[in-house]
Amino acid sequence: MQAPALSGPQYLREGLKLVLSPGLRLFVLLPLAINLLLFGGLIYFAGHQFSVWVDTLMPSLPDWLSFLTWILWPLFMALVVLMVFFTFTLVANIIAAPFNGFLAEKVEVVVRGEDNFPAFHWGELFAMVPRTLSREMRKLGYFLPRALGLFILSFIPVVNVIAAPLWLIFGIWMMAIQYIDYPADNNKMSWQDMLAWLRQKRWQSLGFGGITYLALMVPFVNIVMMPAAVAGATLFWVREKK
Repeated sequence: MQAPALSGPQYLREGLKLVLSPGLRLFVLLPLAINLLLFGGLIYFAGHQFSVWVDTLMPSLPDWLSFLTWILWPLFMALVVLMVFFTFTLVANIIAAPFNGFLAEKVEVVVRGEDNFPAFHWGELFAMVPRTLSREMRKLGYFLPRALGLFILSFIPVVNVIAAPLWLIFGIWMMAIQYIDYPADNNKMSWQDMLAWLRQKRWQSLGFGGITYLALMVPFVNIVMMPAAVAGATLFWVREKK
């Protein structure tokens, strides 16, 4: 019997196959274009500021402990990578939210083999904008206080050593929330009910969030993997909800 956490890679792999299929390619083009522009900006901006951010977060060590710099620098480099990556991913998802919600709707139609959603027209896509952006603001309200706590923790000497692994765990959980929320919202599940359901499926959710986080960390590959994550999350919703 497959462990629950191991179902995550399967959903993402099948999601990638779905978004590359002829029937869904059209709905992937706009999110792809948005991701391409945003991640291009991310690489340019982070490339100019990266070393400054690492030096800012690094604690000041007395001379007799200077040898620890070589140990701590990779840790704080990883911390900056996690913080920058996740922040820009969050921004990308806010901008692309209506398109991702629409893509999740069409993937669900393909997976279920029955269309319970309205027929496509541009008005339907534009009508989704207020609802999806409202939901993204709800995610932002969930994310910001927790991220702020971790950010403050990153500046506390000694304690900030655990900031990087905590950012990683939080990022994995947020990836599950971010993408599985699209089909949940399309099916009118409330925010609190969606969180409660994900907690019931904790290991499956973390498995999917973990593989999605890892895939989105790969430059250029992440441009394709974001719509694949939407499709994979929709598969997660349809199968796990049964």
